[in-house]
Amino acid sequence: MDLFQEVKLARQRIRDFVRCTRLIRSPHYSDKLSANIYFKCENLQTTGSFKLRGAFNKFLSLDDSVRRLGVVAASTGNHGRGVAHAARELNSSCTIFAPADSDQNKLDAMRALGAEIKLIEGDCINAESSARKNSEQSGRCYIAPYNDPVVVAGQGTIGLELNEQLDQMDAIFVATGGGGLISGIAAAVKQKHPDCVHVACSPSNSNVMIQSLDAGRILDAPSEPTLSDATAGGVEADSVTFDFCQQYVDRTVSVDESEIARCLKQFIDVHSMLIEGSAAVAIAAMEQVADELAGKNVVVVLCGANIGSEKLAKVLQ
Repeated sequence: MDLFQEVKLARQRIRDFVRCTRLIRSPHYSDKLSANIYFKCENLQTTGSFKLRGAFNKFLSLDDSVRRLGVVAASTGNHGRGVAHAARELNSSCTIFAPADSDQNKLDAMRALGAEIKLIEGDCINAESSARKNSEQSGRCYIAPYNDPVVVAGQGTIGLELNEQLDQMDAIFVATGGGGLISGIAAAVKQKHPDCVHVACSPSNSNVMIQSLDAGRILDAPSEPTLSDATAGGVEADSVTFDFCQQYVDRTVSVDESEIARCLKQFIDVHSMLIEGSAAVAIAAMEQVADELAGKNVVVVLCGANIGSEKLAKVLQ
C-alpha cells in the first residue's frame, strides 16, 4: 500500500474532528542544545493524545451499519480514550479491553466518555488478543491501537501538519511502542524532507520494537514497568508497523527511567505545560544525542499529556 496516500485521505476524513496542534520553538532547549528545537504539541489534542487521530480515521472509514453495531478496542488508556471520544461523537459505542494494572486515571477517563471496560490479566498483547476474539464473536469492528494501516494513516496526519508548519526539518524524535506514530509521521514528512532523520525513542524497560528492528523480526521480548506506560508492552506478531518501521525509522534510542523522570519534570518546569512519560522519552532521547544536533532543526513530538496525578506527584517530588 502507499501509506502516504492513505495519510492524505485520512486528513480529509478527520480534519473536522481533531485539532491541528501547535508547533512551538523552545528557547530553553534551543539554547541548551545549540539547535532549533521545536515541540509538536499533541499533548494539547482534544483527548490529550495523538491517538484520537487514528481512532477517528478508522471510525470514519467504516460503513454506517458497522458503526451502529459499536466497536471493540484494546488500550492502556490513550487509544481507548480516543476510541471512546470518537464513538460518542459519532453516536456509536465501544468496549475497551485493558490490562488489569492499567493506570486508574486513564480507565476512569475512558469510562467517563461512555466506554465499557473489560480488564484482562497480563500485558497489552493479552488485552489485544482478548479484544480480537470478542470482535470475532460479536461481529463488531476491532480498532487496533497500531496494527492497522488506517489507524497508522490517521497518526500520520501529524506529519502533514509539520510539513506546513516548518520549512526545514533535520530530525524528528518520536516515542515508539507499537510503531504506528513514527511510521505515519515519517511517511508524510519524508515526501517533503527525504533526508530528515526519524528517531524511534523507547524506554529501556520496554523497547520491544527497537529490539525487534535490531533482530530483523518481531520478538516476544519481556517488558518491565516504566513511566512511559503509553509505549509499554509487546508488539503483535503480525503487526504491519514492523515493515513500516523497517522502511521509515532511521535511528533508535533507548532511555532509562531516571532520565525519563528528569526530563518530564524539567519540561514542566520550563514550559508550564503538562506532558506524560512517553513524551518525556522523546525529550530524553534528544538530549542523549545532543552533541549531534548542533545547528539543526529538530522536532520532538509531545505525544500526550495523560499522566495520573499520583504518578506525576512522585516525579515532581
